Amino acid sequence: MDSRTKKTNNKRFVRYSEGADMYSMSVSKFMQLAKDARACYKVNQLVLVNLDIIDEYLETFHIVDDEFYK
Repeated sequence: MDSRTKKTNNKRFVRYSEGADMYSMSVSKFMQLAKDARACYKVNQLVLVNLDIIDEYLETFHIVDDEFYK
């Protein structure tokens, strides 16, 4: 269990503001990330973001090039 899961009591869906806090980024950046990942669920006026989808999407940006780390 990672620290994010412990901190949110196993929440799978969060609002934009909570997700931005969890990932240490601005709300507008998290909103764009969630939209790009297609991780948003709209229930009337409420938007929830699926953290499982966000995590998968973020892994696509993982830098594996050794040159970057020199």
